[in-house]
Amino acid sequence: MKVKLLVLLFSLALISSSYGSKTLIENTEGKGYLKQSPVADNGMMIIAKLSVKPEKVKAFTEAAREIIEKSKKEPGCKSYQLYQDPYDNSKFIFVEEYKNQAAVDAHFAAGYFKAFGPKISDFVQVPAKIKIVSVAKEVNQ
Repeated sequence: MKVKLLVLLFSLALISSSYGSKTLIENTEGKGYLKQSPVADNGMMIIAKLSVKPEKVKAFTEAAREIIEKSKKEPGCKSYQLYQDPYDNSKFIFVEEYKNQAAVDAHFAAGYFKAFGPKISDFVQVPAKIKIVSVAKEVNQ
């Protein structure tokens, strides 16, 4: 139940914060994905959904540990989490939160980030679905 609520809340956050112009950028497989151009100096979120080959789940989680630990130490990273679907353990979602677009750019420029795609390419069933959104305003309740 908590996972469904979390997914619902993130979906609502994505929908409500989808403002600004979009720019096409390339991922490691050469397929384009949309990057949200922030309005002013908004916070940014990255949502990356992955479907991992069932026999590669353990290898994937071990490989993900390094990028998670290093990303959390980046000055502009506010949060970096990996969640696993409790109903299908081969499905994962990275939920990342950054101070601003400059922090996202620094993350993408990091060597460990650039190495992660090729490292897990044999583990995933299809290329990751990645959304980058600008967070217009945070409401703490």
